[in-house]
Amino acid sequence: MYSTGERSSLREALVEAARSDERVTGAALTGSAALDAEDAWSDIDLAFAVSGDPGPVLADFTTRMYDEHGAVHHMDVVFERTVFRVFLLDSTLQVDLAFWPEADFGATTPKFRLLFGTANEREPVPPPDARRLIDLAWLHALHARSSLARGRGWQAEYMVGRVREHALALACLRHGLPAVEGRGLDQLPTTVTRPFEATLAGGLDDLGRAFRAVTELFVSEIDQVDASLARRLGPLLRELVP
Repeated sequence: MYSTGERSSLREALVEAARSDERVTGAALTGSAALDAEDAWSDIDLAFAVSGDPGPVLADFTTRMYDEHGAVHHMDVVFERTVFRVFLLDSTLQVDLAFWPEADFGATTPKFRLLFGTANEREPVPPPDARRLIDLAWLHALHARSSLARGRGWQAEYMVGRVREHALALACLRHGLPAVEGRGLDQLPTTVTRPFEATLAGGLDDLGRAFRAVTELFVSEIDQVDASLARRLGPLLRELVP
């Protein structure tokens, strides 16, 4: 396990390496550190603006992470033209390094604090669309029904879980909280989250009850978005429950 001091030292070393690299024209803190909200479990999140082809810079930083900082594995997440390379260190610390084309470098969320260089004005990433969440949830509810009817307990558990996931995301949107990757869930009022405890199955033989509970909560969330749609979908969704 890493210490907060080790995490800070590594972050400083990576920022200094970026400052010393003439191909890197800007850097920013991202993630919780950008909001002074780190805790003992926070990872390192840095964004780099790269002049020219980001590929060689990404390759050099990757070599540095393995040779000098104990990386044991990494994965990539690509968003538009930006590569987010996510490293797992032997200390279990996660290090996310984003390599942005210089023209794209800028804040798309509030979690962005410029360290050096110039940031471009960017449109913020929009929250999930409530209608899309509703559509995904009713689709998974249909498959929860068929999975239960076919005796496919594990598939049914997955489908019921997705209905719960989307219903909770709708609740997050309603309360102005982050609605992706569960980031806003623990900030929801207990009056919202406590009823969802009943949607957690105690085992595969408890899925019917959990499905019934999540269906009612999902219909309630639809009603908050569009009462007319809730009146149309509610009876159909309740028919799905065994």
